[in-house]
Amino acid sequence: MSRTVRVDDDTYRRLAAHAGRLQKDRGEPVSINDAIRDLTEDEYNKISDLAGSWEISDEEYDEIVKSLREGWSRWKTS
Repeated sequence: MSRTVRVDDDTYRRLAAHAGRLQKDRGEPVSINDAIRDLTEDEYNKISDLAGSWEISDEEYDEIVKSLREGWSRWKTS
């Protein structure tokens, strides 16, 4: 069963852009419905989906690790 949902022009443009990115990634036609499903299904919203998508230098990585270790060293358990 289909339903009609009203969205403003900006929201529609964003949905269409997301559908376009999905279409490029999947190599097949993607509907607005598919784009909404992609944005709302938990199986697509995992932190592991970001693996490999963040390009940083070795120096940036080292700084992040150093900062995390400093923060963890101050962590107090009760």
